[in-house]
Amino acid sequence: MFAARLYCILDLGYVNKADAEPVVAALLAGGADLLQLRAKNHDLTVIEGVARRVLPLCRAAGIPFILNDHPALAADLDADGVHLGQDDGSLAAARELTGKGMLIGRSTHSLEQARAALAEGFDYIGFGPLFPTPTKAGRPAIGLSDIAAMERDVGTHIPAFCIGGIHPGNLPQVQAAGARRIVMVSSLLQAADIQAATRNVADKLMESAAAAQDCGGSPPPS
Repeated sequence: MFAARLYCILDLGYVNKADAEPVVAALLAGGADLLQLRAKNHDLTVIEGVARRVLPLCRAAGIPFILNDHPALAADLDADGVHLGQDDGSLAAARELTGKGMLIGRSTHSLEQARAALAEGFDYIGFGPLFPTPTKAGRPAIGLSDIAAMERDVGTHIPAFCIGGIHPGNLPQVQAAGARRIVMVSSLLQAADIQAATRNVADKLMESAAAAQDCGGSPPPS
C-alpha cells in the first residue's frame, strides 16, 4: 500500500454507468495504483451492479478495489477496501461489517482530522480538498500549507493521499508542498485519452518518488 502513488476514482457523477468498464480499463492501463467506485446519489442496486462489473478488471490487474461508503456491501462484494467520510461512522463500526482483512480509509479535511484518523487506526487517509472542486461542493478548500506537517505526522505511518481539485497543471505545486500521493478525478475522467492522461500523471509521481530516494530519502515502512 505504501508503494501506491496514484489513487483513481470511478465517479458516476462524471461517468455514465454504461461506460464504467472501458473507463476503469483505461485508468488501470494508465497506471492507477488504487481504484475507488464513488456513486453518490445512486441506489445500492446500481452501485452493486457497477461494482460487480469493474471488480474483476481490478483483480486481473492486481489493483485494490475500494468502495466509497457502504461497508456492508463492500463485504458482500469481497472488495479490497471501503472508504468512509467524516460522517460515515467509526472505524470500529465499519470493521464489524467488513472483518479484519479489508482496508478502511477515511476522508480528512484538516491536520487535526488526519491525526485523529491515524490514532483511530485507519489504514489510509484522503487529505483535502486542497483546491475548490465540484466533487466537494460547499466544502472549503484547505490549501497546501498543512501538507508537509500532515506527511510528517501521518504520511510516514499510513498512506496519505492529497485530494481535491488536483490536475496536471497544479500537480507540481502540490508536490512542491510535500505531497507524495494524490487522488485525481475529473481531469482524468474527462480527458480525451484517459489512459494517456493517467499514464502522464503516474509517470510524474514515480519520477518524483525516484528523485526523493536519489536525494537520500527512504520510503516509510510497509
